[in-house]
Amino acid sequence: MRFWWVNQNQTWRQEVGGGYLWSPKRKANNQINPFYESMREVSPGDVILSFRDTLIAAVGIAYSHCYECPKPQEFGEAGRNWGDIGWKIDVRFVDLVHKIRPKDHIGELRRHLPSKYSPLSAAGDGSQSVYLTEVPEPLFRALAGLIGVEADQYLNARPLAVEDRPSRVLPAQDTVIWEEHLKQEILGNPSLATTEKQSIVLARRGQGLFRQRVSELEVRCRVTGVFNPEHLRASHCKPWRDSNNDERLDGENGLLLTPTIDHLFDRGFISFGADGNLIVSPVAHKPSLERMGVRTTKVVKVGHFTAGQRSFLEYHRDSVLLLARKSKSD
Repeated sequence: MRFWWVNQNQTWRQEVGGGYLWSPKRKANNQINPFYESMREVSPGDVILSFRDTLIAAVGIAYSHCYECPKPQEFGEAGRNWGDIGWKIDVRFVDLVHKIRPKDHIGELRRHLPSKYSPLSAAGDGSQSVYLTEVPEPLFRALAGLIGVEADQYLNARPLAVEDRPSRVLPAQDTVIWEEHLKQEILGNPSLATTEKQSIVLARRGQGLFRQRVSELEVRCRVTGVFNPEHLRASHCKPWRDSNNDERLDGENGLLLTPTIDHLFDRGFISFGADGNLIVSPVAHKPSLERMGVRTTKVVKVGHFTAGQRSFLEYHRDSVLLLARKSKSD
């Protein structure tokens, strides 16, 4: 279990009321923002403090890893300069009866503030540049002590076990709706020939021309070694939803993977390095991966990639793979 602080001045009503966090992937200038990258480190069971208008007003439990999702329509004018596609995490929030103003207690809290990416300044003001940042446990304990009994359950709770999580697959609905919207845009594009539209739409599910082109480069699952084509899917390295039409049909933007490995790859629990090594995200549930045929305790070589594949895999590592669990206070 880890502890997080989220600043929600612009979108508190939408996010807390809707039960989620949402951030862009990058800054407006396309540079990496460490506080957006933090979204990729959250795991189910992590605790999140919601800060707005100088107050810690709510506390929540994460119920999913982050996943790609369009900017919520209910944001309206809030975040009008943010990118249209970002990261979303499902969270179960509870409004606090005893809301606290950290600035009023900064004398007690100051010694617990991290030296890097702190949610509060030394004077006790909320950092304007922060969206989501990790809270060191000593700071969380000090804040919980000020909140009182409402926070005790989060200090003493055991980590959220896999069997405790909601049974429905939370990210699936958002992704399907988004991809269906993209599909309708393609079908309604008068500049595309009918056969081209069909090929692009079929590529969404790893079928048709895309699969044919991938099969010219790949003959087996890189992880399990399965080579029977009936048991393999053509998986996009740069997701179909993020690609342009040329990339959606590019054979070098694909790998042949078994369905379970395809799922892990699509959700960012695994990726592949340019050196041909399998990468396992540290936030992945490793016992599940082992049962799916993924070795998590040793280096796994999956073979060489073409230059085009390496380029698309770089996108996957940068924009899909869930990040390493590192302390922001280091």
